[in-house]
Amino acid sequence: MAVNIAGLVSVILFYLLILGIGIFAARRAAKATTTDVLVAGRQMGMIVSFFTLTATQVGGAYINGTAEIMASSGLVWAQAPIGYCISMIIAGNVYAPRMRRAGYVTLFDPFQKKLGNKVGTLMCFPQFLGDIFWTAAILSALGSTVSIILEIDRTISIISSACIAIFYTLLGGLWSVAYTDVVQLICIAIGLVVAVPFALTHESVDLHRIDDTWKGEVQTAHIGLYIDVCFLLLFGGIPWQEYFQRALACKTVNRARISSVVGSFGMILFAIPSALMGVAGSAADWNQTAYNGTIPLPAEKMSYILPLVLQYLCPLPVSIIGMGAIAAAVMSSADSSILSSASVFTKNIYVQLIRTKASDREVMWVLRVAVIVSGAMGTALALSAKSVYGLYVLCGDLMYVILFPQFTCVLFLEVTNGYGSVVGFFLSCILRVLGGEPYLDLKPILKYPFYTEEFGQNFPFRTLTMICSFIAIISVSKLTEVLFKGQYLPLKLDVLGCADPDHRTRLRLPSDDRKEHEMQELNPPVPYEHKSMSDSLLRKGQ
Repeated sequence: MAVNIAGLVSVILFYLLILGIGIFAARRAAKATTTDVLVAGRQMGMIVSFFTLTATQVGGAYINGTAEIMASSGLVWAQAPIGYCISMIIAGNVYAPRMRRAGYVTLFDPFQKKLGNKVGTLMCFPQFLGDIFWTAAILSALGSTVSIILEIDRTISIISSACIAIFYTLLGGLWSVAYTDVVQLICIAIGLVVAVPFALTHESVDLHRIDDTWKGEVQTAHIGLYIDVCFLLLFGGIPWQEYFQRALACKTVNRARISSVVGSFGMILFAIPSALMGVAGSAADWNQTAYNGTIPLPAEKMSYILPLVLQYLCPLPVSIIGMGAIAAAVMSSADSSILSSASVFTKNIYVQLIRTKASDREVMWVLRVAVIVSGAMGTALALSAKSVYGLYVLCGDLMYVILFPQFTCVLFLEVTNGYGSVVGFFLSCILRVLGGEPYLDLKPILKYPFYTEEFGQNFPFRTLTMICSFIAIISVSKLTEVLFKGQYLPLKLDVLGCADPDHRTRLRLPSDDRKEHEMQELNPPVPYEHKSMSDSLLRKGQ
């Protein structure tokens, strides 16, 4: 197998460019505090915030997955772009303003403040595991893509990509991630836009072949699954640390809101060339190309439809540019998930549970070690596991069925307490596991209506599980509050202190956030309808 020298040199140059920008951005964090690294000192400008918020979803899985679903199932099943677009609009206008006004640093700060450190930490694990598996899945996808286009060993590409992402994230934290996101998104746009005309006009591509199939269809038996996926994307896309890390870094609440809305539409634009590449792949007669694999393309090859189109339907220079686009997408996802999992471990596990009196310098070193460990774990999984994507899918489900109801209740429902959250957490886990997961060969124990052996669960059981979690959190919280406050149960049994909210350990903020937090205690945020006044209070607090 001959190595594609020209492509290899181009990818090396691209990696050097990204590394250089990451190092340059790290200069802003040369004398960084924890806040500087985690949320860029809350000084992120409009342009950078727009790019980096767009990049929270526009990664390797997003562009590869959009092409794959268009080629295999048609437009009607390409739900992710629209679903995540609406999800970010909701997050930016409903959830992020309250988080930003409260001065939180991570997604899980409100959990630990309201529920206590131990219960709040329990909620970190679905996100933490999801980030690790996500890192592994996208690095693994990059390795397969590089092996197709450049014909080099996937292990080398995985390790080298991970090392570069870890290195600049280690140096500059969110500043490096945000600045490299700008360049990476530009590379993605150029690479895919340039490739689309060549792919669609290749002699093997006849769009008439897919006149009846490009739209796709939702069969009656799959309506429940379709609804389930729609809601999973709409609401499961909200409680992600990667998004809130960027939203909380914006200078003002309004800037976070505007950047989220603009970024959501940016995600739609980036999905268009990916979808067109998938159309080209499904309309191609692969017998007329240099492709020598199984024809028609088997189902397991559909996940590689984008690199296959770049390799066999585009000229070599164009395929190399497209390879840069995929590498850029993967890097923008990998650095985000590495920093996200490291931030959650450092802020919400180490500082809140292990070393509550840790100095800022100590926290910085723990964060750096966590970045290395997080990246190493994702890389090891990418090299060894065969079902990483399935694990990530399951974690994505858990974000929807567990974290969305928990996050919503903690932020907006005063009645929520630790007892309701714990019951809701384990109820969600149990019901989700009982529903089965084909990616993990996990057979369903609880078979919902319309279940068939051929298609599995055809009932929106994930959404039902999420609703059950909401009901459990609210009802158990209210019940325990009545039992303890009404003294139907002795207060000594109130181990989580729901009857005495003062039991909770004060949320330890990084040193740069303490003044802002104290100011907000002296000047509590006004209700949401008075937006201009609340924004004024925020600026005074800073």
